[in-house]
Parts: sequence; C-alpha cells; structure tokens
Amino acid sequence: MAYRLTWSPTARVDLRNIFAYIAENDPTAARKFIRSIFHAVERLPSFPESGRIVPEFDDPMIREVIRRPCRVVYRMKPDRQLIEIARVWHAARGTPEL
Repeated sequence: MAYRLTWSPTARVDLRNIFAYIAENDPTAARKFIRSIFHAVERLPSFPESGRIVPEFDDPMIREVIRRPCRVVYRMKPDRQLIEIARVWHAARGTPEL
C-alpha cells in the first residue's frame, strides 16, 4: 500500500521562500525549480525508503532527497502510512533544523 505524502507548514514556508528568492530575478525559473522539487518527491509514496538517511541525524525514519542545491528532508511514519516533507533546505545552510 502506498503512503500518503504531506507537507509540513515549515516545508511550505520553505517552498514559498525559495520561490520568492528565485522569482526576484526570474519568475519562470522559480516555477520550474519548484516543479522540479515536486517531481523529486513524487515517487516517495510508493518507495518511501528510496531517500537516503540524513547523515546528521542517523535515524532511518528521517530521510532526504537531493534536488540541488536543496535537500528535501522527510519523515517516514510507517504506523500511519505517511510521509511528511519536513523541510526544503538549501545545502549550503548546513544541517537542516527540524
């Protein structure tokens, strides 16, 4: 059975901030980049363990998909068949704050 995919409020703010930052110079590029983030996570409901374990946390339930230059960090909640996108974090910012 496939998992459900949800976005945390913090991840939604992250997306809006990323979009706004890129759109200052190129709104078309901003839309394209945000679409690429959605594309990067679309397989997660069927393959929840496909992302790598976030090395800084070493918790198999906290994983990430890389969409350069961002890390899309998610939590697996197998008991609820849920994947929650926790953060969309610029890789240059270091360890994601969850």
